[in-house]
Amino acid sequence: MSDATYLIRLAEDDDDFILGLVPRFVDFTLPPWRRRHECIEGIRKDLSRHLDEQPANSFLFVAEDDDGEPVGFIHLQKTQDYFTGRSNCHISDVAVAAQHEGRGVGRVLLEHAESWAREHRCQLVTLAVFPGNERARAVYESAGYAVDLLRLAKPVR
Repeated sequence: MSDATYLIRLAEDDDDFILGLVPRFVDFTLPPWRRRHECIEGIRKDLSRHLDEQPANSFLFVAEDDDGEPVGFIHLQKTQDYFTGRSNCHISDVAVAAQHEGRGVGRVLLEHAESWAREHRCQLVTLAVFPGNERARAVYESAGYAVDLLRLAKPVR
């Protein structure tokens, strides 16, 4: 971990940087019924839509290093809790550029999500992660995230 500081700002003309990190979302063992190229295309399509349309309750933030270079991003969505009806902050996507991994960027982005959630009166910060993404799971768990619901899947053949 370094003593680097990061500026977190709303994404503006960062489409190429954000979309360039999409392959990081499948850089681990996927469930056997998931195809890497399909996941990449689905994530890229969803992020492109959010970048282009900027729908209500969807917020993309970019982390920059001291030199103003983008090093990671986080996509937050304000959602409604199924059980309570209260507002939640869902981390839809979070990624750090490979060359900046291990320098605290992910931790700073998660802290930003929690601060943003407090400002927006959210009850929970939620996220989803593939079971095989052990690196990300370790970061989330060390930041205090724990299992809330488990989503199970079975392919229909």
